[in-house]
Amino acid sequence: MRVHFTGADFARTSISRHPAPLVELKLSLMMLRRRDNDVFFGRWRRRLRTALPATTRPLWDLVSGYRGPPFIDPLSVTVPEGLDAVHATPPGRVRDDIERLYAHRTSPPPPWLRDLLGGDAGAWHMLHRALEDAYQVALGRTWPAVRDLHRAEFTRYALTAAGSGVSRALTALVPGSQLTDPGTWQLTAPYRRDIHLGGRGLILLPAFHWTGMPVVADLPGQPVLLAYPAGPGLPVPLPGRQDPLPAVLGQTRSRVLRLLADEHTTSEVARLAGISQIGRAHV
Repeated sequence: MRVHFTGADFARTSISRHPAPLVELKLSLMMLRRRDNDVFFGRWRRRLRTALPATTRPLWDLVSGYRGPPFIDPLSVTVPEGLDAVHATPPGRVRDDIERLYAHRTSPPPPWLRDLLGGDAGAWHMLHRALEDAYQVALGRTWPAVRDLHRAEFTRYALTAAGSGVSRALTALVPGSQLTDPGTWQLTAPYRRDIHLGGRGLILLPAFHWTGMPVVADLPGQPVLLAYPAGPGLPVPLPGRQDPLPAVLGQTRSRVLRLLADEHTTSEVARLAGISQIGRAHV
């Protein structure tokens, strides 16, 4: 996947100042429907499948393990603000999003989605209730921790951009990505896609319940949004819940994995994790 910058786009590239609850929610639900990373996400998936109420079932008609319609996850600071933006989506864009989604499926859209496209108030209420209830169960208790993680990622990007420039900050966000000339950010993907910013700029959004490749929302006349996996690549733990990692990896390995969410030298990791010189090679 190649993102093409003009000079103006580099000047208009920024990282979102706040996490976006509905974007984090959609990526969380996509992660829930996937089967990879089960060592780290298996317990989280089992808990969430059990906890999600029946009111959230309409979302499974929209979200798969690899895609979901852009209109359900606008960039917003709060859930109510996001739900208002969902409802304000132009009908033509809602129709386009759903048609693109069901072009990859063998079954047609269910009746409630057809009602939604017709502007039915009951269908819109059903969607709003599904999103709100899913947020409360999946993210409500962990949202303060997500805000803290976002603040740390925002600071990391800002310091890298200030010290080494936007190009270095971009490639540091996504391992394996690179800036090629002239002004093309190249990311590994299982398909070919070219995104031309054309002066609109780029908004970067770290996501903390997603370990797949970056997800892009490219809407006409708007800055391109690129959500990328950030943090340690683990579910954000519930407050007061004992960390499950040591039971899977052991105390030392789990401590090292969490330390690697931030940039450290090997010596710093060894010191902070309490690893001896001899034991370091066996971690």
